Amino acid sequence: MKSGSPALLALAAALAVSGMALAQSQEAGPRHVPAKVLAVPTDVSPEMQEIIARPLNPAWNDQWKTGEEARRYADKQAAAVVKTIPPLLQRMRVKMEASTMDGVRVHVITPDEVPGQNRNRVLVHVHGGCYVLFPGESGTTEAIMMAGLGHFKVIAVDYRMPPEAYFPAALDDAMTVYKAVIKNANPKNVGIFGTSAGGALTLEMVLKAKQDGLPMPGAISSGTPMSDVTKTGDSFYANEKVDNVLVSPNGFCHAATLIYAHGHDLQDPLLSPVYGDMHGFPPTILITGTRDLLLSNTVRVHRKLRELGIDAALNVFEAQSHAQYTSDDRVPETKEAFGEITEFFNAHLGK
Repeated sequence: MKSGSPALLALAAALAVSGMALAQSQEAGPRHVPAKVLAVPTDVSPEMQEIIARPLNPAWNDQWKTGEEARRYADKQAAAVVKTIPPLLQRMRVKMEASTMDGVRVHVITPDEVPGQNRNRVLVHVHGGCYVLFPGESGTTEAIMMAGLGHFKVIAVDYRMPPEAYFPAALDDAMTVYKAVIKNANPKNVGIFGTSAGGALTLEMVLKAKQDGLPMPGAISSGTPMSDVTKTGDSFYANEKVDNVLVSPNGFCHAATLIYAHGHDLQDPLLSPVYGDMHGFPPTILITGTRDLLLSNTVRVHRKLRELGIDAALNVFEAQSHAQYTSDDRVPETKEAFGEITEFFNAHLGK
């Protein structure tokens, strides 16, 4: 049958009509996805395969109602994390000292060896934990890895959390530290970074600096940020029960955020920074994974920055759930992620 023959044209027309009828017979709207099995991928490191294969976070559906409830869990979790810090400091070859800056608790982390290009540079770290987890020293693991793998001096902010204080205490404390840092350092040599709630706080700090007429940092790194706590975003639902860390948009992290917000409007850009005015943002690197519940939160920030002409890099890691690139410094993907952040800061700080 020759191309363009009447018989072939008639067949094509019939198929088109049939397809249209089928499409019209299916209800438009939400997609109903069949149950499926997601295999652990073999194209990631064995160490990351083990992390990906872990069962769902046993605390994923803890529905804390008060700051006191959240803090009891946080303290128990922190006690376990703190035990891992001395060997981490040794592996990273860094020293850590607790201090205060203008009344805010901080941990100052200094590598044993600081390359010449980093001697005038400093990074400000804001930890994650849905605004209620990782108090004190337990919130420093990401900062320690950044200092050790990137060879930067890092100031980790131990911001106030419920029940000690509520929104906007975390942001206020982070801004107090940022203002103290730029009194003695050129803002172009200062970077800000964090993951999850820390990724959101990183963005919120830049929004607040703009509001307050403060100079911008030289660059920022926002890892899988909680950039929209209204639960808007496709991956909140596409990756529900796929992400083995956060697990569900209605799980512990949302409950924790409601506690921190303390009745405040969740769409306020200082809680959901994707709704803020990002004109004039510094160069930004964003990191997420294909199984991350906050993949859309991260992608939406990246698209907004790109639309505004901001230098923004998006790194998406295969099969990783929320913030798993910060799980263990001995995992190859962790070294790769921190290497990307280091290269980004090196390319932009001081420029």
